[in-house]
Amino acid sequence: MASDEPKAKKLKLSDDEKTEPPSKKAAAELSSNLLFGMGNPLLDISAVVDKDFLDKYSLKPNDQILAEDKHKALFDELVKKFKVEYHAGGATQNSIKIAQWMIQEPHNVGTFFGCIGKDKFGEILKQKAEAAHVDAHYYEQDEEPTGTCAACITGDNRSLIANLAAANCYKKEKHLDLEENWELVEKAKVYYIAGFFLTVSLESILKVAKHASEKNKLFCMNLSAPFICQFFKDNLMQVMPYIDVLFGNETEATAFAQKQDFETKDIKEIAKKAQALPKVNTKRQRIVVFTQGKDETIMALSDKIETFPVLKIDPKDIVDTNGAGDAFVGGFLSGLVQEKPLDQCVRAAHYSANVIIQRAGCTFPEKPDFK
Repeated sequence: MASDEPKAKKLKLSDDEKTEPPSKKAAAELSSNLLFGMGNPLLDISAVVDKDFLDKYSLKPNDQILAEDKHKALFDELVKKFKVEYHAGGATQNSIKIAQWMIQEPHNVGTFFGCIGKDKFGEILKQKAEAAHVDAHYYEQDEEPTGTCAACITGDNRSLIANLAAANCYKKEKHLDLEENWELVEKAKVYYIAGFFLTVSLESILKVAKHASEKNKLFCMNLSAPFICQFFKDNLMQVMPYIDVLFGNETEATAFAQKQDFETKDIKEIAKKAQALPKVNTKRQRIVVFTQGKDETIMALSDKIETFPVLKIDPKDIVDTNGAGDAFVGGFLSGLVQEKPLDQCVRAAHYSANVIIQRAGCTFPEKPDFK
């Protein structure tokens, strides 16, 4: 395939690669711990609620926020008043799980680090990670309980309120720096951390990001929520020079552009400007991928913008959009790990998101039906 053909663009995972074509080696060379994720492991408590409930706690229908004191009673009320479902969650953990589901074999291609409590919810998260064939290594502490995230669903909107609790207690020196854990980081070729973790452990993110950059491996991150772009801008911009693949949705992109004084609300322009921000590892051009719900996905490469239509779906088939963004990233990561061309990474991402929004929580059937 001609090298100037955008559809054929593949991303080499690191400098120490063999030279055989990626198409041949993709399946053959997949091994455990190639994909590394670090983030906030949360147990999702999800329910369909009414507008009165949103109003009572001053919630927007479609948002992600961190729980404040005024939200403390929300979690109990949600469980008492509505029919709730419990799902293993947390953005990064969801994405690693979806990537593993798309890959199927071998197991444990995905590694996940995060902090939980020594409690029932923590045990559930461990069981769910194992069942999803993700190699989860949790830092367990007993000062704070395992974190939870209330997903309040109205129609095809979802408002997320995260009570980080234990997830907020991740400590670089107590976990990431341990020799047996850092060895797992070194084994990986693709790294993914959701922006939410910027509120927890910037030093952990930077250690992983710098390692990826020095070894010319792929470091991926997500804007994750408007509040990250607005209130954790300094942390985000410390990591930005190391980001090879930046994900986000249109709301987050707009919030990012506003804080960066990009002076545009055009998502394609924002993607271009984000793509051109300074970068440490100049061997790789940054790729920016912005989703827009049911509208086309935008990808900014070095000198051009590509767009990809999403899979059509009847609105009545949409059950829960809660995990759509995480699933999109998971599908994309599954393609990156297998060194698929970028257009195939997007196809896998769209497929994953399409499956997940037709189910409650970030859950999936036993096997993907993706060709």
